[in-house]
Amino acid sequence: MTLLLAGFWPGLAGAGLLGLVVGALAGWPDRYAVPLGLFVLSGLLAAAAIAGFVPGLPGLWLETAALILPPYGAGCILGALGRRLVTRS
Repeated sequence: MTLLLAGFWPGLAGAGLLGLVVGALAGWPDRYAVPLGLFVLSGLLAAAAIAGFVPGLPGLWLETAALILPPYGAGCILGALGRRLVTRS
């Protein structure tokens, strides 16, 4: 996983920036079922990546997705909170 972090840091930064833009454009969700479902799905994805169920190239894809998803989610949350703070003022 450390090798992935060192090799894919531009993708991680891009995912964070993309999440920031998407969160700012979409805003905070009205219903919490979809974000909660995505949170559970990302947890299952991370658990499968850590357990190493999938070997080879598909395993690399799984680990990469599990590594890139949290910065994207954090960017979405920060963008939505920023939009909420700007619209309240």
